[in-house]
Amino acid sequence: MSLSLSGKSAIVTGAAHGIGLAIARHFVESGARVMFADRDEPRLMSEVGDDAAADGSTVRTFACDLTRKLNIANLLSATIEAFDGVDILVNASRSVALSDPLSPEADLVEDMLQQNLMTALRLTQHTARKMIALAERQGRTDGPIGAIVNVSSIAARRAQAELLGYSVATAALDQMTRAMAVALAPHRIRVNAVAPGSVMSASLRERIKGDDTAREDIIAHTPMGRIAPPSELAEVAQFLASDASQFMTGQILTVDGGRTLIDPSGTPAH
Repeated sequence: MSLSLSGKSAIVTGAAHGIGLAIARHFVESGARVMFADRDEPRLMSEVGDDAAADGSTVRTFACDLTRKLNIANLLSATIEAFDGVDILVNASRSVALSDPLSPEADLVEDMLQQNLMTALRLTQHTARKMIALAERQGRTDGPIGAIVNVSSIAARRAQAELLGYSVATAALDQMTRAMAVALAPHRIRVNAVAPGSVMSASLRERIKGDDTAREDIIAHTPMGRIAPPSELAEVAQFLASDASQFMTGQILTVDGGRTLIDPSGTPAH
């Protein structure tokens, strides 16, 4: 099976920064038509605006806050209008914040669930319904009709008190991935996730900025001895979105250079 995304239409959220931006750009290079979506409109236009202006047939942008349900409907409508359909959804929008686990006011569990779980769930639900309706309208009765890829984290499996809210949200996202995979399999839509660890996401870059000790600590606790660029995670996302993985669903693929094999819980990852 091919890794090519030629002829596919995709929505990638969190596409103004780090991992989301790398995935969206990699999808374009692999032949997909991509809607770059992010709430950070200035950064989105700075990173993608020229590409969208130069080739609007394959690259579009949509600035919105996906915690607002109306924006989810508008994003889908804009994508279908631009590309005549949607075949792939990548929920790469993430928010990472430090928690105070002993404070109901500062544990951030509700905030992290809203930003990292609920937006992905609602967009998955709405996108899946559109995929199903479009397939019925086009008379596509055989073969896959869609692929959904969530960006989770190794924090879902690690016990870091200061990442309580984020850890809970990503663990919930993993379980949502599995549950939606079962629910959507009869409709020929696959749902998988990729869980980064030692990947230079926007949040990790900000956390270790100017802190050589933190960078060296992460590298020392990574068997492969480095922090990967976001492009390496983008290649895994491409695999999960492509026909090469069409018998895979409900899987969480870890991309962390081996950190979770040996990593003590106290070593920061994000």
